[in-house]
Amino acid sequence: MARRQGDLPLAGNLPYEPSSSRVRRNGRTMLQKLSGLLKQLLKPARIAKLVGAVVGLLLIVLVIWMAIAGPVTVYRILRYGDTDIDDFSHYPGRRLQATTSPFRFELDVNALQVPASVLRDFGADGQLEEILRSNDSIAFLVIKNDTILYERYFQGHTAAARSQSFSMAKSYTSALIGMAIDDGYLEGVDQRVTQYVPELADRGFGEVTIEHLLTMMSGSNYVEDDNPFAEHVILNYTPALEQEILKIAMETEPGTRFRYKSGDNALLALVLDRALGEETITGYTQRRFWNPLGMEQDGVWTIDHEGDGLEKTWCCLAASARDFAKLGRLYLRQGEWNGQQLLSPDWIQRSTQAGAVPEEEWPDDFRVAGFHNYGYQWWLGSREESDYLALGKDGQFLYVNPLRDVVIVRLGWSSGALRAGQWLSLFQTLAREAG
Repeated sequence: MARRQGDLPLAGNLPYEPSSSRVRRNGRTMLQKLSGLLKQLLKPARIAKLVGAVVGLLLIVLVIWMAIAGPVTVYRILRYGDTDIDDFSHYPGRRLQATTSPFRFELDVNALQVPASVLRDFGADGQLEEILRSNDSIAFLVIKNDTILYERYFQGHTAAARSQSFSMAKSYTSALIGMAIDDGYLEGVDQRVTQYVPELADRGFGEVTIEHLLTMMSGSNYVEDDNPFAEHVILNYTPALEQEILKIAMETEPGTRFRYKSGDNALLALVLDRALGEETITGYTQRRFWNPLGMEQDGVWTIDHEGDGLEKTWCCLAASARDFAKLGRLYLRQGEWNGQQLLSPDWIQRSTQAGAVPEEEWPDDFRVAGFHNYGYQWWLGSREESDYLALGKDGQFLYVNPLRDVVIVRLGWSSGALRAGQWLSLFQTLAREAG
């Protein structure tokens, strides 16, 4: 029979006629079946078997995980969880001692007054202090011409309190590499990594230079992700850092592809450590950095294990907000500090202005966020401002603007609701408003 317009579709040869009684009947049948299934599953014997199976599976996964990462690494992951800005307080570390003659910025902490209309795009009705507070900040400094124009602390943090840098430490490591070249420990950025780490020659690193590591263009297979079985997480928690670094292999030809990866910085640490001989990276930091810059508070370099451990230079320098700012001042002054040339001006120029990544290799998401390129472990901001940043996980920032003689430090438990590009925009706005 021909189907008329408006007829219901057929299911087989039977008309589909939904009815409330049919729906109720089918519903009762389904509930009865589910009830019977649950009764079977909830029998004590079945529960015991199910729990046993789950526990057994977890034990198998744990054994495999420990075989891959090592028992101490797994313990640290389970004991401490995700990395936080207070990690330096429960991992092994080497102390950096505050100097007896500290350098202190001048204070005029209420001098920076920014109209709410200028900051309205950042939320909180354009009120700077509320923008910072609502976005999980713990410290915020704006410094111009060696004077602190704005300084606020939140969540119990103080001017004397230390906080972990996360990847801001990469920029400090870059400065140490430059100093080591100035001091003759390293020949230059064209030096091959295998001159100090010959173990990597068989893993394809024969043509990789120090500059390739500084610019994240080593070509190694290191991947930055949160897989607990993978190298990035293991590197952060391992007590055998050198052993893990020596497992890294090559993926592409060096100098051809940019990929942000902490493994390149970790290898820089191993190169620097071996170049320094008997002196630790912490000792070198104390002598070439902490003392001359007049650090006001103790600092900490986290290491992988007690005794002869290696510094975790990609993530784990703890310092106060004011002391973090002093690297910015050193770079603003082209490496000169109160009459003493601590770092070559050429190094600072190459580190922060000459973008090392070919335009076609620079990722679009970084470009859209406002970062035009990458230097020697520094993120380069706008070409117009010539500004640059040290940038760490959870919104740790050291922002430097040579055009306006401004340094900004922001520390926090997280980035809050603002993405990295929005923080950069906020810093640029404040640098302009600072005059």
